[in-house]
Amino acid sequence: MQKIKIAGIGCGGRTRGYLSLIYETMSEYFDIVAAADCVVEKAELMNKYSTVDNFKVFDSDKALLAEEKLADILIIGTQDDYHVAPCIEAMQKGYDILLEKPISPSLKEVIELEKMAKKLGRKVLICHVLRYAPLYRKIKEIIDSGILGDIRSLNATEGVGMWHFTHSYVRGHWSVKEKSSPIIISKSCHDMDIISWLIGEKCVSASSYGALSYFTKENAPGKTPARCLDNCPYGSKCPFNAASYMSTNRSWLQYVFDQEVDAIAKGCHATDAEVSDWLKISPWGRCVFGGCDNNVPDHQTAQFEFQNGQTATFTVTAFDNGRSLEIFGTKGSLVAGAHSQKDSGEHDIFVTKHETGEVKKYDVTVNTAGYDGHGGGDHGLVSSLYNELIKENPEEMSSSITQSIESHIMGFAAEESRITGKTVIIEDFLKTLA
Repeated sequence: MQKIKIAGIGCGGRTRGYLSLIYETMSEYFDIVAAADCVVEKAELMNKYSTVDNFKVFDSDKALLAEEKLADILIIGTQDDYHVAPCIEAMQKGYDILLEKPISPSLKEVIELEKMAKKLGRKVLICHVLRYAPLYRKIKEIIDSGILGDIRSLNATEGVGMWHFTHSYVRGHWSVKEKSSPIIISKSCHDMDIISWLIGEKCVSASSYGALSYFTKENAPGKTPARCLDNCPYGSKCPFNAASYMSTNRSWLQYVFDQEVDAIAKGCHATDAEVSDWLKISPWGRCVFGGCDNNVPDHQTAQFEFQNGQTATFTVTAFDNGRSLEIFGTKGSLVAGAHSQKDSGEHDIFVTKHETGEVKKYDVTVNTAGYDGHGGGDHGLVSSLYNELIKENPEEMSSSITQSIESHIMGFAAEESRITGKTVIIEDFLKTLA
């Protein structure tokens, strides 16, 4: 068996997570040979996951792609608005691609990239990792078994969690839609993909409502300053106080503070003084109530209609944690996820048969090798990666770019509806992109 050579550009949390899992669990199948990042220390960190002697480090994607082809597969984990350009250049160079989601903040670019992949005959696997998570694979197996009959409706919820929401969608990279993408794309195209995959039909219309209602100046707990460290009277009593980076939530630092990355490379951590100085000027030091320029909704609900009359409802919210799912079929119904009874110590999935009232319970084993990102989905993607990439037909890959387009169409159509207040007919919506 010949090993597949793999390289990465954009060495943030996602690329780092995949490469570490590949190193820990799939080294017999892959050699990690190169990495590139504009913060070169992040690229240098990837060397610890390499099994080759001549690991190469670059300070940009352009520098890596200027070299002769270094690998078979390139992981692209750059920011959302810089996926398409390096992906096209890499495909032209002969690389197959593992592309972090969302594909692009522009649906037109998503469609054009899929056409380019077909034209060049390249494999582009999208990191829709929930398709590889044990819970959702079991749910798909249950649906395909016929025990639920024909699916008629589905309800799904994604609770982002207050800490994650404030640090990513109020203070962070995805807080301003115009600089990133709508939250139903940047955060929830995973969920759009799962809904599309489980129902198995084309979406024909979408409607959506949602707003930014809580993380605003009007909801500040009294007169708060623009920054957490500017003598805020609430201090550590505020659950979103940025100083907690120096204590309970320090693990977040490596994803947003370059000095912490540099320190980790040296086997230590940034000092409290360095973190404090950074928070005085960093976006992550701003008060979440009016100190930021955030404009993405903190709650949004979308409704979808599918080709054979099925319907689905999806809610993304800052005010809950975890994903939940309900499926209603002609023979039975299913409840799974965070709001099944698993949280109270029971089971992962419950299926109730309509005719008899019998309840069948399922437990899912998550083998994550110590890393449980996305309910084992990250591990599932990596463990499936070799078999996915050796498939001769790119469209047969479980999360190929061709299969992944549907999720993006659904998300962008829902956002169009939220903005306009009108139901969006997908066929008409796609014509506006031509």
